[in-house]
Parts: sequence; structure tokens; C-alpha cells
Amino acid sequence: MLAWGALLRGSLQADQKIVKKWTLRRTPDGQPDLQGVWTNYDPTPFEQLTPEEQRPREPAVSTADWLVQDSPISRRRPSMVVDPPNGRVPLKHEAIEQRDAALAIDSSFPEHYGSWERCITRGVPGSMWPGAYNNGHQIVQTPGYIVLHSEMIHEARVIPLDGRPHLPADVSSWDGDSRGHWDGDTLVVDTTGFNGKGWIATNAAAGRIRGIPLSQAAHTVERLTRVDEDTIQYEATIDDPNMYTRAWKVAFPLNRDERYRIFEYACHEGNHALENMLRLGAE
Repeated sequence: MLAWGALLRGSLQADQKIVKKWTLRRTPDGQPDLQGVWTNYDPTPFEQLTPEEQRPREPAVSTADWLVQDSPISRRRPSMVVDPPNGRVPLKHEAIEQRDAALAIDSSFPEHYGSWERCITRGVPGSMWPGAYNNGHQIVQTPGYIVLHSEMIHEARVIPLDGRPHLPADVSSWDGDSRGHWDGDTLVVDTTGFNGKGWIATNAAAGRIRGIPLSQAAHTVERLTRVDEDTIQYEATIDDPNMYTRAWKVAFPLNRDERYRIFEYACHEGNHALENMLRLGAE
């Protein structure tokens, strides 16, 4: 009987360990703790692919030598676009025309290339979206601020959390003006004030969205929620009435990877890629 009781107690203890809830850690000033290094290596297509788009896509150049760190790989899903439910960005015809016109500019002109290729920025929220490589993000929190530091182009967004208003409407920039606040345990980053010169997506992984302008009317809302010790759920809603028939949303996980090292991304120094592309376009 004693042996059976000990076995039962052991079973109950094991069950308690299984159902034990994860506890969200907090910073000294009470914020949900999102700090650390996170990656988003993800095989999920940006949009849900049509049968014609299902064909294998090979990169123009091999990036295998750049993937020098083993990182978690997210589960493949139908698409990163989760709203509309069909997984397709609701583009206006005017947006497609502007994209095609930009990409049709002669390759000997810098305007043919996106802001990423010109080492300016990957944009907001594009700096958070996965590409083929350099998908590291470091989050740092201080009282009143949060910093989202992305590996690609080495961008750091310093976002105030103190309730200050957005900058005046006549002040604009490539990455807009971001303001953050907490909605329960979710970080909400609201961005307006874009200068209209950027693209919503700059890399080929975004498919037909690459080259779609990010107009001055754009308004983005990002939400970061830590759902367990190793995962932040990231969402971004994009509303730009000049480009889309309705607002749309992307979502994917950020995976904790404390072994990952964010190396310097010296986009300009020693980088002759754009120079060579411009020269080839002129020949």
C-alpha cells in the first residue's frame, strides 16, 4: 500500500510539472520582458501562393555561405499574410502600376533599386520581416524606451513609451515616426510620418509586394507579444489607402536565440555591388 501511495504521489507531481504555467518575466520597472536576441528564419511564403507561383524559386546568388549560425527554423505556414484570410495583399491597380514603373527604370539609374540595395533602410515594418539571411533582432528595454535593433543594415529603432504625441504632420522620414505603448502585456508600436520614398518590402522574399510604394498616407501598427520563454508573436497591420483597398496584416514568430551573434552589417564600406550594377546597366 505504501509503495502504491508513493507511486501515486510521484504521478501527481509529474502531472503538476506538465500543467505548470509559464510565467512572463518583467523588467525592474514592470514592463513585460522582451529583451534578448531573436531570429525569424522562416520558410513560409509572404503571400499564399497561386498554382502558377508554386514553381521552385532559386536565389539569384547563393546565400549558403552567409548562414554561418544555426538558428531555430519556424514552422512553415500557408502565408505570412494572415488578413485577408486568402493570404493575399489587397493591392490597388495604381500600386501595381507604380511598382512596375519603378522596376522598369533603366538599371543604370539608382532609382531602379530599392532603399535596401542603396544601403538606406529596409523600412518600417519591413526591417522586421524575414529574408534569406541576417534575420537577427536584438531588443533592449530601458525605462520609457524600447529599442528594436535589426541585423540587416544594422538599423536601431529607438521607440519612446512615455505617451508623447507623434511629430507634426510636416515632419517625415524614411522610417516614419514610431510611438509605443503597452496594451496589457503586448507592445504596440504605432508609426506614421513616412516620406513616401520607400517601399513596403525591399527583398525578393516578399514576391510581388517588392517595390510597392510606402506612401505618405501609410500607417502601420506592430504588436509584439511574448507567448512563452522562447517565442514572441509578431504582427504588423498596414493601412495605406493610396496603395491598398483595405488594411492587411502579417504575422510570424520571433524565436529566442541567445547563441546568435549580430555581426556588423557594413552596408556601404567595401560594398561594390550597387556600383557594379550601375556600371553594368550603363554598358
